[in-house]
Amino acid sequence: MLLKRIKLIIILIGFAFFVVLLFYFIQQSSDLSADRHDEQEKINLVGKPMRLKIPGINIDSAVEYVGLTSDGAMDVPENQDDVAWFERGQRPGENGSAVIAGHYGWKNGRASVFDNLHKLREGDKLYIEDDKGVIIYFVVRESRIYDPNADASDVFGSNDGKSHLNLITCEGTWDKVSKSYSKRLVIFTDKE
Repeated sequence: MLLKRIKLIIILIGFAFFVVLLFYFIQQSSDLSADRHDEQEKINLVGKPMRLKIPGINIDSAVEYVGLTSDGAMDVPENQDDVAWFERGQRPGENGSAVIAGHYGWKNGRASVFDNLHKLREGDKLYIEDDKGVIIYFVVRESRIYDPNADASDVFGSNDGKSHLNLITCEGTWDKVSKSYSKRLVIFTDKE
């Protein structure tokens, strides 16, 4: 009789332990799901860019969305008056580096959107208006000139936990053979 009671107590303790573990794992799963939901909400807080405005050099431009060309380079906007956001990267305002490109040089007798980008200096301000009507402000940190074949991976990535917007255009002299300019100008900005 005593042996049956001990077995019953052990079974009940085992069952209680199983129930406690079950509820623990359900709670952990729920917490992970809530964390993922919170992270998704943070992502959804930042809209897609619609307009880039740089008052200091009179830019108020529509934003096109681009990916990669067939040779693996960032594509460019179709319209010389528009800029292009690299949609495979960060959205402007998210942590990391968002990238926007624009044309440089005259085409069909008209100037391109980023012809005066070289005039930006440290401390100059610009902003993005997103599809949710939110305005995100950025401040110029620095500008760099790159060779077209140089490794510019730092333009597309950042691991400092902050939000950046990097603007890219061509610069230098036109090469008729390669049908490209001799330099690339990158303006690095930080979210204000």
